[in-house]
Amino acid sequence: MTIYSQISSNKRKSIFLVVIVLVFVIGVVALYSYSRYQDFSLAILAAILAIPSSLIGYYTGDKIALAANRAQAVTKEEAPELTRIIENLAITAGVPTPKIYIIQSPAMNAFATGRDPEHASIAVTTGLLHALEQSELEGVLAHELSHVKNYDIRFSTLVAIFVGFIVILSDLVGRSMFFGGGRRSRDNNQSNALIAIISIVLLLISPIIAQIIQLAISRQREYLADSSGALLTRYPEGLARALEKIAHSSPLETASNATAHLFIANPFGSPPA
Repeated sequence: MTIYSQISSNKRKSIFLVVIVLVFVIGVVALYSYSRYQDFSLAILAAILAIPSSLIGYYTGDKIALAANRAQAVTKEEAPELTRIIENLAITAGVPTPKIYIIQSPAMNAFATGRDPEHASIAVTTGLLHALEQSELEGVLAHELSHVKNYDIRFSTLVAIFVGFIVILSDLVGRSMFFGGGRRSRDNNQSNALIAIISIVLLLISPIIAQIIQLAISRQREYLADSSGALLTRYPEGLARALEKIAHSSPLETASNATAHLFIANPFGSPPA
């Protein structure tokens, strides 16, 4: 697969994912609405709110991912060496320089996020900055910049929002069992039973979906980022040595199923993806 076919594929996948999310959410709300109120009023409301909600997620997904991992923006004066490396690699890659963030953590990891190269961000941990030599750090950053150039970041950010939303939706459905009224006692018991089933199913499938999505974000995408990154640095050994070190890193405290797939290595402490 070429870089250009990967970019086209990522754009198609992003549109498909948004459609799947909308259908899933409206379907769950419709089932809940009918079981609780014997009508589809909430589903209609969900359908009306679907488009603006999707737009909000599209434009703020990267900020949510950064905030969830407690990433803090840094200036050129605060991180001159890191900024210099990213600026040089961005020029070589032919993309705008991403915003730079640092995560205060001894874990060694990094990720890129954003909806396109013009609105991209790269976050690295302090552990990564302290442990890697310059050539190794360049390899990691070139890998992440390749994800930016290939539009991998758009699809990955939407995935993070989707997984996080499933968890939130599950929690809301579960809470509704204890709050809110019904029509008759028997109806309440029946609707609560159905809502309990919906909630349990959502709770069970959210980590499974997260795992499936991480597997679905193909190895081919990572291999392409590896090769693209090697072209930027002209030194593939740098990334290889960096990944060897990262493989022995401690887990990232802020890691979650929703954002784990964004990172260059599994933030829960397993060998790098």
